[in-house]
Amino acid sequence: MKVSILTPKALYEGQAKAIIMPDSEVNLEVLDRHAPLISALSKGTIQLTDEKGEKHKFSIKNGFAEVLKNEVSILVRVL
Repeated sequence: MKVSILTPKALYEGQAKAIIMPDSEVNLEVLDRHAPLISALSKGTIQLTDEKGEKHKFSIKNGFAEVLKNEVSILVRVL
């Protein structure tokens, strides 16, 4: 799935196998071909596994995520 994590600049743009994001109640895990979703994100860490299996972590203050047609767009404020 294609992933974009944006602040005023791009933190990450590329392909990913899995993303774990901090929702207001639980951590959301998004995998390939996930159902459409829009969610507000809370303070925490976005954990992303890229196609090579490498882990990436981004600490965020808050934000929003949209999953649609195997594309994930995340707009966040970073800590």
